[in-house]
Amino acid sequence: MSNLFRLLGRRLLAMPVMVLGVTLLVFFVMSLSTADPARLALGESASLEALEAYRRANGLDDPVLVRLGRYLAALAQGDLGQSFTGVPITQMVAESFPITLQLTFIGLVIAVVFALVLGVVAALYRDQWPDQFIRVLSIAGLATPSFWLALLLIQAFSNVPGGTGTFPALVNNWIPFSQDPGAYINQIALPAISLAIPVAGSLIRVVRTAMVEELDKDYVRTAIGAGIPKHVVIARNVLRNALITPLTVLGLRVGYLMGGAVVIEMIFNIKGMGQLIFQGITRNDVNIVQGVTITVAIAFIVINLVVDLLYVLVNPRIRSI
Repeated sequence: MSNLFRLLGRRLLAMPVMVLGVTLLVFFVMSLSTADPARLALGESASLEALEAYRRANGLDDPVLVRLGRYLAALAQGDLGQSFTGVPITQMVAESFPITLQLTFIGLVIAVVFALVLGVVAALYRDQWPDQFIRVLSIAGLATPSFWLALLLIQAFSNVPGGTGTFPALVNNWIPFSQDPGAYINQIALPAISLAIPVAGSLIRVVRTAMVEELDKDYVRTAIGAGIPKHVVIARNVLRNALITPLTVLGLRVGYLMGGAVVIEMIFNIKGMGQLIFQGITRNDVNIVQGVTITVAIAFIVINLVVDLLYVLVNPRIRSI
């Protein structure tokens, strides 16, 4: 447990620095925008006096460093500012972010399950027909863009002409799991599968390679030679040791899933962070884009912290990560 607490302490100390770095980067990039917040808030017909009054009232004429300090102070209190329409961005994120997290998590679970099952089977039957068949599947999944797969799934299985009508093509009203589990699964199935397949394709190869390397080690042959059943050796030792490398890739793929979820939400009309950031871009609402970007970046940092902690749980012998 000392390794776990040591790692947790190091990561928690580094986390504020990473969050501050991301915030500074996003703030200064967004400050380069040529969009006039006063003009966007008051409209094209606003007078010069009204525009100047709006800029003074909202501190838009202050130096960049002054605005940055004010933004960081508000951010420390959980305040992401307001959109040009006057709606608090924190409220908008609170409504959209849980939907994106659910889509990302379910896509991640599907990808991990497929990768573990197919990767282990491919390693156990290496260079045989199951391995060759799974290799083709993994390459096909890896080469398939999630947005293109989403369009194919809509055409094949949704309620559009030529489809089976099993799933909705567009999610017009998000239904929580607690309200109707069946409808929830029905609305999220195609988006989650679209996200999961490309990630599963890459993870299958990683799991297969890690398993093959472990199966070739001396301790596996010694244990099997000593009379321990092969499935026991694989389940208790080989699989656990082989999970270390896939965990590294998994931490990186979470970012891909969150970024992909933004695009998938646009395709399926899911009112998550994708719709929110698209709304900010189309309206030139810099505050929305800034708030959404910082929220997603912080979530990515936290998720990678969790992945780092899983290293110690999978292999306590790791001393330095």
